Amino acid sequence: MGRGRPCKEIDKEQFEKLCEIQCTRDEICEVLDVTDKTLTGWCRRTYDKSFSEVFSKKRKRGFASLRRHQYEEAKNGSTTMLIWLGKQWLGQSEKPAADVEEPEISEEVEALLAELDME
Repeated sequence: MGRGRPCKEIDKEQFEKLCEIQCTRDEICEVLDVTDKTLTGWCRRTYDKSFSEVFSKKRKRGFASLRRHQYEEAKNGSTTMLIWLGKQWLGQSEKPAADVEEPEISEEVEALLAELDME
């Protein structure tokens, strides 16, 4: 007869989905109703890796899914998402580049501006 408690059953699919939505280790333990030690041992037995290694790999599916949804929002015309993705992916900025010279104002435009200031 074996010693100790039987191993707690953990739903692998549920665990992986919790990783995908970026749950913390404490949150995963709470949802699965296990201790940190139990989760660590289960990861070793199931994946032959530490929790951190498994979590790091499984959470990437969540990142890819989020990125896909953001891209779809942008394609559907979300101005906010188009601007944000342009800044993140394309290096776009609302600030003018430092090496761009300000355009010169012609004498005619300066005269018009001076007239407006006098009124």
